[in-house]
Amino acid sequence: MKVTSISRKLLSKVLSFYFVLTFIVTGVQIIAEYNATKGQINRDLLTLEKTFSGSLTRAVWELNTQQAQDIAAGLHNIPMIKGILVTDENDQTIIELGDVGQDESYSARRKTADSSAISFKNTRSVTGELFGHTFPLIFQFSGRTTKVGTVTLLSSNDVVFNRIEVGLYFLIGNAMVKTAALVLLFSFAFQKLLTRPLSELTEQLNQLDLDDPEASKLHSISYEKNELNILEDAYNNLIDELVLFKEKLANTQQDLVNANARLDEQNLILEQEVAKKTSSLSTTMLKMEMQQRELLQQQSQLKAENDRRSKTELTLTHTNNDLKKSILELNKAQKRLLNAEKMAVLGSLSAEVSHEINTPIGVSITSTSFLVDLIKHLETDFTEQKLTKRTFEEFINNANQSAELLSNNLTRASDLISSFKQVAVDQTSDKIRLINIGQYLDEIVQSLHPKLKKTNHCVRVHCPDNIEMQVHAGAISQIITNLVINSIIHGFEGMNRGEIRIDVNYLNDNLHLHYQDNGQGIEQSALAHIFEPFYTTKDAMGGSGLGTHIIYNLVTDTLNGTISASCEPNQGLAYDIEFSNMR
Repeated sequence: MKVTSISRKLLSKVLSFYFVLTFIVTGVQIIAEYNATKGQINRDLLTLEKTFSGSLTRAVWELNTQQAQDIAAGLHNIPMIKGILVTDENDQTIIELGDVGQDESYSARRKTADSSAISFKNTRSVTGELFGHTFPLIFQFSGRTTKVGTVTLLSSNDVVFNRIEVGLYFLIGNAMVKTAALVLLFSFAFQKLLTRPLSELTEQLNQLDLDDPEASKLHSISYEKNELNILEDAYNNLIDELVLFKEKLANTQQDLVNANARLDEQNLILEQEVAKKTSSLSTTMLKMEMQQRELLQQQSQLKAENDRRSKTELTLTHTNNDLKKSILELNKAQKRLLNAEKMAVLGSLSAEVSHEINTPIGVSITSTSFLVDLIKHLETDFTEQKLTKRTFEEFINNANQSAELLSNNLTRASDLISSFKQVAVDQTSDKIRLINIGQYLDEIVQSLHPKLKKTNHCVRVHCPDNIEMQVHAGAISQIITNLVINSIIHGFEGMNRGEIRIDVNYLNDNLHLHYQDNGQGIEQSALAHIFEPFYTTKDAMGGSGLGTHIIYNLVTDTLNGTISASCEPNQGLAYDIEFSNMR
């Protein structure tokens, strides 16, 4: 009869389930990576529309084909652009560069783009391996809008696969490495904890000697106290009972021999006592038979107990594996929650910065339109020979004002974008770089300006100008951002004018940062739990309780520093952060 190994069968089932799960998870990650990259390309195409639609519209409106071709050629030189098509208001092709996929589906896409252009909506289309973005060219003049043409920007799946190629290799390699490591770990664990002890136990059981049961006792198989040790103790107890019963049986047999000898010697004298002795012997034999039956019954009970404990051991093994998987899933869920909290803060700042940038850009567009109108009027007066000195002086005055307004607003938008860009890049990167602490704190506060602008709160930074350190810039950015947002949401609730003060001192290669707000603070009972995950006083209002926990992890793990919180009555909440230079 073929023997089936329990450990091997259990190991094959566990690993089979893990292989299937790993394959599914890896496939889902690859699909998600593909969709995310394709979505990013579509957003880049939208950005190109916002960047070049104005210049293309003016070139097509002015029938400046050369300028339109130069703009189209510049767009086509962008690696992700595989084709570009520009048509006029009559749907006649003006410029066609690269692969535009002109087939039956392309004609249907053109019709869709034309119908969408009437309502000034963007249209995305997919043809074979090509996908892209179609948008109308709308020219505004004297308050009226006129469609002067249509632009189609096309990319392809090859671009998507080129971007995610390295990520795919990493995902597949990571899955293979983890799978191989798990196979080795489980094989070693099952061999050491189950297969080898059971083999040793079976070998000792096969060496049972009924003539000398005392020498057949099981020796210690494992130094750990587990089910096998319990089984070993039960078997040894059975051997002890068997030895006792064997000794009793030997004694009884010896008594029987002695009785027979006395019976033979006194047979003639004690003939009358034969019946009594025979009766006594029968009673003794009956007792022995009863004892033998009891021994067989105990053996059967021991076998049933052995089977029950084997089933219990298998159940405990399954439960232990389920617990290990649950712990791993909980750790992964906690990491995902921490990353989601950090990206939520960055996303909120991104939306507010984008809204803040619209104001200077809108003013710049208005100034540009006004300057163009002034140039047209000056050109008309010059052509009709109506240009006077006064008219020319007014043009110069108005042009200077428009140019100055345009320069100031574009500079303001550029500064805001530059500050937020550096802070956003640092928050998504773990690189260590050399930064000027004072300037970097100013950039962080500048990136928070859209959020502070909605309130009357202010942030004051007191830091020497000459402090430069090699640190995780992204960690500092996330720490200050979370502290300021916590003060605005929690500390300044119900307050009109709140003040945040950041004091920085640098001594013996250690930087000490003191953060203080004048908000309402928190109770002393809550202060002891402030850095615990998921602890929040705004649970009913959607608070996650991860803000201060993220700050604590960034200071202690990423910066290898220390952080403490304190709160005095009516003096707000204060944090003391200290870390050293990472050279």
